[in-house]
Amino acid sequence: MSEAIHRATQTITPDDLSRMVLPQRDLPAALRDFHPMRDNALDNETMAQQGFPGSTAERFRSVGRIIGHMREFSAPAPEGDRLPLGYDFLAATVVHLFDDPEGVTRWIEEIFVGEFCARVNQELNPGQRLLTVERLEPQGFADEAVGLRVLQSSEQGPVSSTIIDFRVGRLLGVSYVVTLGNYNRMALVEQMAHLLERRFVSVVLEVR
Repeated sequence: MSEAIHRATQTITPDDLSRMVLPQRDLPAALRDFHPMRDNALDNETMAQQGFPGSTAERFRSVGRIIGHMREFSAPAPEGDRLPLGYDFLAATVVHLFDDPEGVTRWIEEIFVGEFCARVNQELNPGQRLLTVERLEPQGFADEAVGLRVLQSSEQGPVSSTIIDFRVGRLLGVSYVVTLGNYNRMALVEQMAHLLERRFVSVVLEVR
């Protein structure tokens, strides 16, 4: 990523973030029939409520996170009463705004990778246990990028989440797909993340 793009992210404000996450029309073809589900700002208090047990808004702010925005989509309901194995039922892109690029790196290492790895074999919620965490190596990004494949138990059986975090200046981009069963959706999530990265750059240059 060029130094000019890094500097240009300094002009980004919270009001710009909703334009950075992918709209339905820009999702990969495999997800194009998904329905809008959540489209909202994510302050540090909300992130802490939705995070691992013990998460606090104060800790997230101390890492340098200011605010973010999520756009999440759900799959159309399949036929029958039970979801089939291999069924991708959630997909989302997220943007987080930080004080500086160093905060993004700290978040990736301490919150994203660190927290997931530290919680293996722990119960996250009643009936939900984190079973395994596998580190992935995304390719083709202009700056730092890390992937994880997370497997956890649920009432419907094992659920896998394939997630990529990447940095563009003081922006953190996240893309993920959640699948019923023990599956790896790296190619699809990587495609989403590349689309998200390009959208970041486009909005940053417009704002500049």
